[in-house]
Amino acid sequence: MHGVRGALLDIDGVVVVSWHALPGAPEAVEQLRAAGLALRFLTNTTSISRVEIARRLTGEGIPVEAAEVLTAPAATASWLRRHHPDARCFLINSGDLGADLEGVTVVGDDEPADVVLLGGAGPEFSYTQMNHALALLLDGALLVGMHRNLWWRTAEGASLDTGAYLAALERAARTEATVLGKPSPDVFATGLDELDLDAAEVIMVGDDVDNDVLAAQAVGLTGVLVRTGKYRDDTLAAAPGRPDHVIDSVADLPDLLAG
Repeated sequence: MHGVRGALLDIDGVVVVSWHALPGAPEAVEQLRAAGLALRFLTNTTSISRVEIARRLTGEGIPVEAAEVLTAPAATASWLRRHHPDARCFLINSGDLGADLEGVTVVGDDEPADVVLLGGAGPEFSYTQMNHALALLLDGALLVGMHRNLWWRTAEGASLDTGAYLAALERAARTEATVLGKPSPDVFATGLDELDLDAAEVIMVGDDVDNDVLAAQAVGLTGVLVRTGKYRDDTLAAAPGRPDHVIDSVADLPDLLAG
């Protein structure tokens, strides 16, 4: 693949699963860096900060700086600061996002809110919390999601994710959510800005054919789908488009680029 100068790499399902490195991932990242590619690790992970993500990847033999990590929460915070700087946000999220939500005002259950903000799904997505979110939306609050993933793969198997709850609130409140993580074009544009490269010079590597690969291809990047993480043959067959490339794992990426 000629002309490629940078790569956006999804994290969960591509280089790690449940924060354990996939076979060949550390070596592949090392080879990409040695070849001179500029890298960013683009993830919809909403449970931990960029600093912690970098620490965990480095601990698995994939040295990464926090500045190389692009998260859905950071993209969401940037959008809220630009478009709704004074908004009071009712946040439902599993994990601590304080470091990546700088400048965002988060309010409690007993306070009025202008925005219902959904992060990563977990036990916090209870009936009580979802019902309160619905009430706020019916009173005129905006619905914002950090991503629309329906599920993700863990060491224990498939886990339901935010997209399912987001769809329920959209239907119940008859509203449409603004989504800032993948597959939003904004998050890919942010990655290109950080790499200081044009879309034609960058590949996006992911395990989600829709949210990672086809979404990136729609804005001009080259899409590479890996058969790890949440990859399924039937999902690929049913997808509305075809990836530019499909490889078994990120371990095969250096050879793809060299070829």
